[in-house]
Amino acid sequence: MATLTAVLASTHHPFYLKATELTPEAERMPQAAEWKRKVEAYRETLTAAQPELLVMVGSDHFHQFFLDNYPTFLIGKQPVYDATYYNEEREFSIPKYTLAGDEDLSGYMFQGLLDRGFDFSISHELKLDHSIICPIITTRPQADLPVVPIYTNIFAPPLPSARRFYELGRAIRSIIDEYPRDIRIAAIGTGHLSLELGGPRQFGEHGPDPEWDLKAIDWLARGDVDAVLEDVTFEKLSQSGNATPGFLDLVLMLGIAGPELAAYVDQLDLFHTREMYVTWYPNGDPREAVRA
Repeated sequence: MATLTAVLASTHHPFYLKATELTPEAERMPQAAEWKRKVEAYRETLTAAQPELLVMVGSDHFHQFFLDNYPTFLIGKQPVYDATYYNEEREFSIPKYTLAGDEDLSGYMFQGLLDRGFDFSISHELKLDHSIICPIITTRPQADLPVVPIYTNIFAPPLPSARRFYELGRAIRSIIDEYPRDIRIAAIGTGHLSLELGGPRQFGEHGPDPEWDLKAIDWLARGDVDAVLEDVTFEKLSQSGNATPGFLDLVLMLGIAGPELAAYVDQLDLFHTREMYVTWYPNGDPREAVRA
């Protein structure tokens, strides 16, 4: 049977590579060195888990899907995925990628989700954007592992509830646990804390709601599902920034991990946003063996 070796949940910042490596050192933002150190430390939490395959959760930023046809939940099933759109190259300096897929797990996951009451869409022509590529850059820059991408709707209301996102995470977890193949799998998902895109609170000194950010990180760190389900609604999320509903993908990752304490939690207050890095080890912390 498959082994879920790690669950990672983080924000995704498309300027990370440009800000920390591609910009000349003398011109970098003041937090660049600290940001890079934190990301490299976070990367080690995935490396320690020794995954062979990545289940990746993200959302399309209106590149391939639009308000007239935006699937609530979608899984890719392809041998290969092209990644990075022109505007992401132009604005963020994100390079093009080609990632291997795993059609067997995609098909097994798709059927398992249907059997559990999740009416997924499926794509055989999915191109990946920075919600998937950012965590590749930060946690697996070699881009050498096959991926199973899952997309959710966090942008085009009406959105599913936080409970539905959490339950989807639990369903994904049960399918991975039952997958009849000897393989080590890590689940990686990215979303947002408080975030304003194109609105009056964009480009502030901090994110639009720093207090909420800290509360949200604490929920994930403690595995506090009850607090999440009680407090996280589309209306409340939107009060903290027009893109804050991206937190729902992090709720999904909590669903995959389960109501457990996180093994690793870190954060960084950046210009106009707060970055967050959380890792759970469902089958034990592999770093303990190294320390012993």
